[in-house]
Amino acid sequence: MPDAVKMAFDPKGMMVPISQILPVRTVRPESRKGQQYLRLFASIREIGVIEPLIVYPQERTGKGEQRYTLLDGHYRLDVLKELGRTEAFCLIATDDEAFTYNHKVNRMAPIQEHFMILRALEHGVTEERIAATLSVDARAIKLKRDLLVGICPEAVALLKDRKVTAKALRELKRAVPMRQIEMAELMVAANNFSTDYAMCLIAATPEKDLVDTDKAKVLPGVRAEDIARMEREMELLGKDFLMIEESHGKNTLNLVLAVAYLRKLLDNASVVKYLSQRHSDILGEFQKLAEAPDLRASS
Repeated sequence: MPDAVKMAFDPKGMMVPISQILPVRTVRPESRKGQQYLRLFASIREIGVIEPLIVYPQERTGKGEQRYTLLDGHYRLDVLKELGRTEAFCLIATDDEAFTYNHKVNRMAPIQEHFMILRALEHGVTEERIAATLSVDARAIKLKRDLLVGICPEAVALLKDRKVTAKALRELKRAVPMRQIEMAELMVAANNFSTDYAMCLIAATPEKDLVDTDKAKVLPGVRAEDIARMEREMELLGKDFLMIEESHGKNTLNLVLAVAYLRKLLDNASVVKYLSQRHSDILGEFQKLAEAPDLRASS
């Protein structure tokens, strides 16, 4: 039985005087003017620190004073100092390394942010308080609140975890629900959630599938006849693309399984000897497949 994974910190945490926390790098003055820092400042000022600082205890000084090396949270510590705080809640690390913390951060997708704002509003938090916490204008919160108005639930479900832009979602609203689903599927299949791609999909959408047919489909530098031709080509390309996507997963799985079986065959000395004597060209191709790093089955 494998050993249990050792925790990298004490989950209980504790309040630590800020004077005893020693940062390993300084926050530059120009960084304090950035949007990330200003949002963090507003958030801590309004509701406090959400993500604790990570510190590692040093050896006590000759006077018996305990000091801590700051592993993660230099911006948060700087904000606390700017706000005149004297203590910070910290998690005490068991290893003197900062690689573990914030190494892989999953940024919140726009649709997830929309649901978070709706949930806060349902719990009685005002739009003005949310705006102050995020250091944005209250109008921006209203736009985020209404982000999905006019988009069908099926399209939302397809895009909820994707980094689709707010402008791309606004383009999506110009189509009828069934076309919205098709556009969402194409965006997922192409792994392209940009505004430009959404505009191209709208430009390739037949008039009958648009909500506001009075609003012209305009692409800079593209003539009306070119847009009509692009509609036909994009419709055919979209159908082909979705068909390929449906079969790609199955084909990849079959290939990975075939290569795994091939590796077992090549582990047999008798098989390798036979192929080398009678089919050396085939053996060479088999070995190339077996050594391909992207075709390794998970153990």
